[in-house]
Amino acid sequence: MRRNVLIALLLLFVLAGCGGGPKADVPIFLMSATGVPNEVADKLGQSLQAKLGTAPTVKVLTTPIFSVEKLMVEIAAAENGIIIIPTQQFKALGQQGGYVPLDDLAKAEDFPDGVLEITEDGKTQKHLYGIPMEKTKWFTELNFNGKDLYAFIPANAPNMEKSKQVMKQIAQK
Repeated sequence: MRRNVLIALLLLFVLAGCGGGPKADVPIFLMSATGVPNEVADKLGQSLQAKLGTAPTVKVLTTPIFSVEKLMVEIAAAENGIIIIPTQQFKALGQQGGYVPLDDLAKAEDFPDGVLEITEDGKTQKHLYGIPMEKTKWFTELNFNGKDLYAFIPANAPNMEKSKQVMKQIAQK
């Protein structure tokens, strides 16, 4: 009995430590086909935060391996303001809907590869839904290869206005 209580307390302390301090206004989940090291996420997060100033706050979260299951969990959890994923997944998931149009944040002609034709509720719509990362100042200034990566705002983003504010910065060429 006493041993079980000690194990429960230890687990409680370990799990409590996973919070990592105050939560960012706009969590960004980044998954590439080859995985992304935490150091890269930290550099990207610091660089983007410097461009945004003190608000809104951002945190870039990554995974060291590619996993469709992990991606589905991240989307379903509705905790990410922006998600950055490989082209294949961006286009496939886009056909299911759930992306926020970005036409008011960037010009479709600047990012034609991010324009998708999506049918939702029987209506076909063509909008800019994703920003190709290889064409963004954010990635190129840090010499990161954004080839085959697209950023989008999921329809279930926790704070749409702040997510759009951050995406507008990401879309800078």
